[in-house]
Amino acid sequence: MIDTARGRFAAIEMPAARAIDPRTPALLLPGYTGSKEDFLAVLAPLAAAGHRPVAVDLRGQYETPGSDDPGAYELAGLGADILALVAALGGTAHVVGHSFGGFVARAAACRPATADFATELRSLTLLGSGPGRVTGPATLRNLSMLSVALPQHDMETIWAAKRALERASGEPELARDVEEFLHARFVRTHPQGLAVAAGQLVDPTDRLDELTGIRTPVLVIYGEAEDVWSPADIAAMAARIGARTAVLPGAGHSPAVDDPDATAAALIAFWRGVEG
Repeated sequence: MIDTARGRFAAIEMPAARAIDPRTPALLLPGYTGSKEDFLAVLAPLAAAGHRPVAVDLRGQYETPGSDDPGAYELAGLGADILALVAALGGTAHVVGHSFGGFVARAAACRPATADFATELRSLTLLGSGPGRVTGPATLRNLSMLSVALPQHDMETIWAAKRALERASGEPELARDVEEFLHARFVRTHPQGLAVAAGQLVDPTDRLDELTGIRTPVLVIYGEAEDVWSPADIAAMAARIGARTAVLPGAGHSPAVDDPDATAAALIAFWRGVEG
């Protein structure tokens, strides 16, 4: 756990290989229904390059405590959480946000550091994260069903219904240990956090103008088979905000899982350029 001025956050980290003069730490933020474990495969290469990678569960996500207050999960508050985490890491970090975690990372990057903490986002990476409202039909359908179910049922009931639908649609069976982990992660995630995040993922508000004015270097990484947003929309977002891009052949919505080596290589190359 990492203690911050805004509470405790569950984390997995790996010490940098360079004990003397280590490079800037990296803070890795998971997506909707995800967790810190989604970054396990990229931790070692990032640490070997001299960075201290720290993957966290967001507020209310899996092993990080949540709140019954819906306001705790608004993007402004989640962005403040990230600044508190950066402060706890020493005051500066490369921040990487996957999917909904990209929305949270953007909120942190657009929030004046002087508002809460004397922090610096050395860089911002949007990993499989689109410009705004999700467009993938399957994701929209899942978000709609969750939004209806969350106020009416407990997390165990929703999980059972979710898995039944996935099996009925022909999805392959999961290994037992994977099934057990995904079940534990889902039922331990705070339903209020899921409900508020679902609303933010379908919100049509255009917030990209906020990013065009920041001085933080931005990288956009996405897979050629991205299906939560269209690759064309993500490419247009990157062009609009003046971000560098890395497109990973064969990867889908979760590049750090689908191709961890290429994801880590893209991050390390970007960070080296930023750090000069």
